[in-house]
Amino acid sequence: MQHLRNVVCYERLRPAQIVARREACPVAYLPIGTIEWHGPHNPFGLDTLKIHALLIECARSIGGLVFPPLYYGESREQALMEANADDKEQIAKGMDLPPSNFAPGYMVEPLAMQNRNYHSLLVHIFHEIRSLGFKALVVGAGHYPLLDHGRAAAAAFHQEQGRPKMPVWTLSGYELVQGRFEPCGDHAGKWETSLLMHLDPGMQDLTELPEDPSVAFVGGSHNGVETSNAEFGRLATEAIIEQVRLRVREMLDHPERYQGHGAPI
Repeated sequence: MQHLRNVVCYERLRPAQIVARREACPVAYLPIGTIEWHGPHNPFGLDTLKIHALLIECARSIGGLVFPPLYYGESREQALMEANADDKEQIAKGMDLPPSNFAPGYMVEPLAMQNRNYHSLLVHIFHEIRSLGFKALVVGAGHYPLLDHGRAAAAAFHQEQGRPKMPVWTLSGYELVQGRFEPCGDHAGKWETSLLMHLDPGMQDLTELPEDPSVAFVGGSHNGVETSNAEFGRLATEAIIEQVRLRVREMLDHPERYQGHGAPI
């Protein structure tokens, strides 16, 4: 993984290396995620670690450059296990924190303002990436609820651009291969745990799971997690990359489809 980062991660490359890769395939990848409880067996950064590593594999296979991942900025009161799960108090206990740290109002700004601030940050990043000479942008949402935020920001960005417009496509991964894997998309279950086992191994400890598989672990669902394995993650990763390849080629080969109103995002 270290070698792959040195080859495809924008911030690690010298100017001539960036120009060469951008001219060969002018697509940028932006990983966005969060820091969230993913059971006792996974790292807190799973969402962002997963999507960053997945996009590195996309860039290695398809071409283009990966921008630094965004771990921060999303609302901390919405779509977050620590704030919204039925067992959120147990999660807070497992973190040795008071539940009030995740209660409404702790972040000071209202929920709607937190969301709008995040959208503004994403739009700013999109403009920055466009200024660096890229012709298409793939936003990878490692935290599934950020799919909506990525698409909302992409719509605003589309309106703000002059022509030619840089198309922005937001994906999470599981939705591209639904029906081909079981499970396909979950929170800290076999799907996510296996993906990270393949993409960025060494951070899981399945011995931390409850011994009785009928007992749900705090902040998630077993969903076969005890059978997580790197091979399942490899097969899922390869299937996702092939779907990304098709969309990237369309964005680069047919930019005219992304110039008008209602362009696909």
